[in-house]
Amino acid sequence: MSFETLGLRAELLRAVSEKGYSAPTAIQKQAIPFILEGRDLMGGAQTGTGKTAGFTLPLLQRLSSKERSQKGRRPIRALILTPTRELAAQVAESVREYGEHLPLRSAVVFGGVSINPQKQKLIKGVDVLIATPGRLLDHVGQKTADLSNIEILVLDEADRMLDMGFIHDIRKVLALMPKQKQTLLFSATFSKEIKQLSSGLLNSPALVEVTTENTASDLISQVVHPVDKTRKRELLSFLIGSNNWKQVLVFNRTKHSANRLAKQLESGGISAAAIHGNKSQGARTKALADFKSGKVSVLVATDIAARGLDISQLPHVVNFDLPNLAEDYVHRIGRTGRAGHEGEAMSLVCIDEHKLLKDIEKLIKRNIPKIVIDDFEPDPSIKAEPINTSRGQQQRNAKPRRNL
Repeated sequence: MSFETLGLRAELLRAVSEKGYSAPTAIQKQAIPFILEGRDLMGGAQTGTGKTAGFTLPLLQRLSSKERSQKGRRPIRALILTPTRELAAQVAESVREYGEHLPLRSAVVFGGVSINPQKQKLIKGVDVLIATPGRLLDHVGQKTADLSNIEILVLDEADRMLDMGFIHDIRKVLALMPKQKQTLLFSATFSKEIKQLSSGLLNSPALVEVTTENTASDLISQVVHPVDKTRKRELLSFLIGSNNWKQVLVFNRTKHSANRLAKQLESGGISAAAIHGNKSQGARTKALADFKSGKVSVLVATDIAARGLDISQLPHVVNFDLPNLAEDYVHRIGRTGRAGHEGEAMSLVCIDEHKLLKDIEKLIKRNIPKIVIDDFEPDPSIKAEPINTSRGQQQRNAKPRRNL
């Protein structure tokens, strides 16, 4: 099947071709026809499956095929809600690129940067708005965003938005929109909370699911390296140096440990940068740009900051700390092995993390191979200390992060 057979208009086909894509992915084959028909849709898809184009292309086609209902300033006709700044920026880039040959305007709004340039764009009028929930409500409060003309709503990575405590903001946003609209909900997992949200939001939705819930891509090789907690940094440096890795995404459990690890790697001669929620948007954007360009070899990230990062052909992901929530392991390693490329995921696991590892293996329904690296054998005399795993649940119940 080609993009032409999906019924997309010439302007969109040209943009797709210019990006170098010739054949649609599984999620695109299934989702695009339903969206073009105007149906509500519930899509189950991990990141890296092409889901952004799966909703962006038909959304742009539907908007461009229909006359605006009112003259004067362009009303916001489509809203795409995302959980993080980085994902919002990436979706906005896709909307801009795919809509390059169409007379549609788009804008992106998120926290961590000045609100005034965003206001100016909104005042001029946009057809498509990509936003994080907190900053969107700031604009609504300042009367620079009017959601009363929304024709299409997209909730991207809805599971993560609920995990991050955005449900109350989402409900506020929904109350500001017309009841008659097309709604597209995408989620990596269909939890009970997601099903509850969708039941009150979607009208006889088409169901598209292209990945089994909570599974990791077959293109990702996974391995565990047992090691004492105090020697993790040393082992990471050894792996990077001995294998001559040029691009490695490393996950830490906390912002503090991410900062510390990046500084330790730098002091050891390995170019590294940290990215997390306490960093300014400018610092986060620079760190990501330096990593993508190769100026920085190692990007050390926390889960929230890394969600939605789209790094082309990323070869290596390392779990310096295992996540408290087993589901986050799948999201983490899903940064590699994307769009048909192979990837490698390593976890440096100390004795304290054995229970977390068992939870992960139970979730993905497979045992991950354990390989001890010579000279880094764990000390058998060290006893396990309990890890406080309550933080993940606290995140689920937390109040929304207004700076997003």
